[in-house]
Amino acid sequence: MRPSSGDGAGARRWLIVNADDFGASAGVNTGIIRAHEQGIVTSTSLMVTMPAAAEAAMRARVLPDLSLGIHIDLTGEGIPAPVDLENRDQCRREIRSQLERFVDLVGGLPTHIDSHHNIHRTPHLTALFVELSAALGLPLREHSAVRYFPDFYGQWDDGDTHPEWIGTTNLIRMLVEEIGPGVTELSCHPGIMDPALESSYHRERQIELETLCDPLIRDHVRRSDLTLIGYRDLRGVLSENRL
Repeated sequence: MRPSSGDGAGARRWLIVNADDFGASAGVNTGIIRAHEQGIVTSTSLMVTMPAAAEAAMRARVLPDLSLGIHIDLTGEGIPAPVDLENRDQCRREIRSQLERFVDLVGGLPTHIDSHHNIHRTPHLTALFVELSAALGLPLREHSAVRYFPDFYGQWDDGDTHPEWIGTTNLIRMLVEEIGPGVTELSCHPGIMDPALESSYHRERQIELETLCDPLIRDHVRRSDLTLIGYRDLRGVLSENRL
């Protein structure tokens, strides 16, 4: 895909489509890989604490175009929270432990850093994530040149499912109206229905997967001025375009 020349680099649009929760279950792994191979997902974030993390890392090895970051989990997903969130030292040790686990599984550093339930936004924990990001020279969600766009999500505060919000029509609207100049990360949570995963976000994962793989979405991106990239491409894009 080639972006339009427009008004120069400042007006160009690059999009990272990042699938959270890689490793959460076999069904989530399959959904994310399908959304990469058949859809517009360019990047994913691995939860090393989850049962299917090793399988996810193994399957990612044959996907060189899929950027692989770390999805640090301090809150627990279907399991007790691994740490006391009020204990910063304990949280720091857990973050480092999960990074070491990532390196063991993948054989290298992640391409980017984010966190489950965006726990890195918690004021007394933010500095721990910023510290890790700076030490490794890796982009941290909401603390880099990449704008974070989280609105492609099918369950609201009332707990009700809103399939229309993660359908094809609304995603195209978001891509047209909400993705501005520069680099944006659109987060998503595709997956195959998997009873092994204890989560309130089940049906929505399947809907997201169908939308992300819809030929209408791929065709829209192809015809638009959007350029799909992964986090592994970020440094080059920022350097070449002086962003």
